[in-house]
Amino acid sequence: MHLAVPPNLVELVESAGLTAIAYGPQFEDLMDPDFFRNGWKIQNPITLLSKAMAPVTQGWATMSTTLMSLADGADLLLTGVPYQEVAANVAEYYDIPFAALHPWPQQVNGHLIPNVPPPLIRGVMTVARWLYWRMTKQVEDAQRRELGLPKAKGPSPRRAMERGSLEIQTYDEFWFPRLAAEWGGRRPFVGALTMESPTEADDEVASWITSGTPPIYFGFGSMPVESPAGVIAMISAACTRLGERALVCSGASDFSGIPHFEHVKVVGAVNHAAVFPRCRAVVHHGGAGTTLAGMRAGMPTLILWIAFDQPFWAAAVKRLKVGSARRFAGTTQDSLVADLRRILAPQYVARAREFATRMTTPAASVATTADLLEETARLGRFGGFAERRRGLPR
Repeated sequence: MHLAVPPNLVELVESAGLTAIAYGPQFEDLMDPDFFRNGWKIQNPITLLSKAMAPVTQGWATMSTTLMSLADGADLLLTGVPYQEVAANVAEYYDIPFAALHPWPQQVNGHLIPNVPPPLIRGVMTVARWLYWRMTKQVEDAQRRELGLPKAKGPSPRRAMERGSLEIQTYDEFWFPRLAAEWGGRRPFVGALTMESPTEADDEVASWITSGTPPIYFGFGSMPVESPAGVIAMISAACTRLGERALVCSGASDFSGIPHFEHVKVVGAVNHAAVFPRCRAVVHHGGAGTTLAGMRAGMPTLILWIAFDQPFWAAAVKRLKVGSARRFAGTTQDSLVADLRRILAPQYVARAREFATRMTTPAASVATTADLLEETARLGRFGGFAERRRGLPR
């Protein structure tokens, strides 16, 4: 088996004993600080979307060439979220089964956002999907022309579904109620897929945690933080007012040269599965992986969301009453103190521990996913899809 991954993930994949090929841009190259800072201001939506899509469409042809080489003779082609169209077209060319991992509900549905009428959600998602297709249509048409495939007549997700592709939902059903019923078993839920890999900082972090009271975890993953020094100062001041310690994971941001505070420890990366259960609460950007890792650990959660799917996880955390959320750009020291007081209250702690028992275990998630992929490779399409196709939403 070969994995085609962003260049910065090749070393990680190889450390797991797999063969990795550099593929596409690094994720950080897609992160435009100006887009995150100004993207929510009122402006021409086509201009905004075009700016966001520019780095996505670059290198499309090169990625297609890479996958053509790797997929020749393969039993199945599995992809993540970015560039699913590239992979789906290659799978269509070789006429092999296609599978995708969806860390949040990407297909059109009526239950993505709590307390919003389903028809409105479906309408917005349909328009968004159509806009994405139009923005990538030129480069996708060029790829399909190069492969000798007919010009696409609709968005890739619809075409993939019509081919009987497997769409694995890497989260548990309860996060988005009634979604499973709407999809009628078409998209299986397996729970979060996590490696739980150790990091170089684990022993150091464990020793620091043991030396005092359990800390509050803060991290923003791959999201760019505009002013790391200001963020650390805000976290430090808020935790001082509450009498708490803070463990900060710098992630993709440069936290070097920031002031040192006795009650704040800054590290590059940590093993969430090992560290989260030893914390009081977790505060983060609301990425799917971090959100579900925090829930598996039974931690009350504060999501300070920035972009992408993060607002949806923020809404889900609030709906389940396992934490709170707000936009990161609107966070102040006072709001952070108030939000932390809220999620550290006994009722939130108890709810978080309750929902942790409902999360699928890592081993079960991996086993179910492997079974689904093997079945799809054997049958040539997602099993049972033909019998359920009539009446399913598109």
